[in-house]
Amino acid sequence: MKLLNLFELSSANRKQLAQIPDLEIIDPKQVTPSLITKISAIYGWNQLGTEVLNQSTELRFVQSNSAGVDYLPLKTFKQKGILLANVSGIHAEPISETVIAYVLAFVRGVLESEHAKQQSKWIGDQIRPTITTLHQKVAAIYGTGHIGQEIANKLKVFGVKTIGISRHGHPAANFDQVFTDHDAIKATEAADIIINIMPLTEQTHHLFDRSFFETLTNQPLFINVGRGPSVDTEALVSALQAGKLSGAGLDVYEQEPLATDSPLWGMANVIMTPHISGGFVEYGDAAFAILRENLKSILKNDRVARNQVDLSEGY
Repeated sequence: MKLLNLFELSSANRKQLAQIPDLEIIDPKQVTPSLITKISAIYGWNQLGTEVLNQSTELRFVQSNSAGVDYLPLKTFKQKGILLANVSGIHAEPISETVIAYVLAFVRGVLESEHAKQQSKWIGDQIRPTITTLHQKVAAIYGTGHIGQEIANKLKVFGVKTIGISRHGHPAANFDQVFTDHDAIKATEAADIIINIMPLTEQTHHLFDRSFFETLTNQPLFINVGRGPSVDTEALVSALQAGKLSGAGLDVYEQEPLATDSPLWGMANVIMTPHISGGFVEYGDAAFAILRENLKSILKNDRVARNQVDLSEGY
């Protein structure tokens, strides 16, 4: 098997791969017109991956270095019988910690205090009556997989009631209740916190639109650490301006980088991070562990051992 490396492999990672029989690592600078037709596996993805997809007669496996795979040509993979795996699961801890950071910044007055600091203002008496705790608040989490479950786990430590929204509505760890997407509006309308961690599919594109925000009755905090295009940005801005939302914590956006003229930049009730919620120093090693396991399995029995993506569902 010839593996094209388009992500990152440390020297330690390469030594481990060298112990796998019949595996050869190809780096981009080594690719030639004749070699590109013989590549059978890809780690990561970029334009070179697209060229391999179009030219190789032997490509049979792609290991994404991300959890979301909406940017990949899934229909072509399905047509050509190419197996795909993602790195779902490794983001649960960092993303859940980011969500907790957003939530506490709002409910404990940290965001307002930081804004006041920039103007050398002491606002203790002004904001003390408005700060609250998370005890007995209700959080609606769209997506009940690894990340959603860990977010729910951390919120429950603070006494938050956790409601999950998923396509199937099956019970999931750390959720008090789980509803299907058909019952989502009714389950969510009175929530204090709404968190999106759903993958991007045709069904979830602009899931959070003007009609969604208009149903909300409790001025919740809205958090998006899922996919940017799941949210209609204009509708989000309008909801924030109209007071349908008390604030927003955003890590992903419809357009990335976010346009310099976006109204979101100037909103005092919005926390923004530049698509970093899933990042951590050990990311490369965590993703590599999944790659290594899958390569060994495919070489042995042509099966994905871990995190195979359903190409029809998109996750």
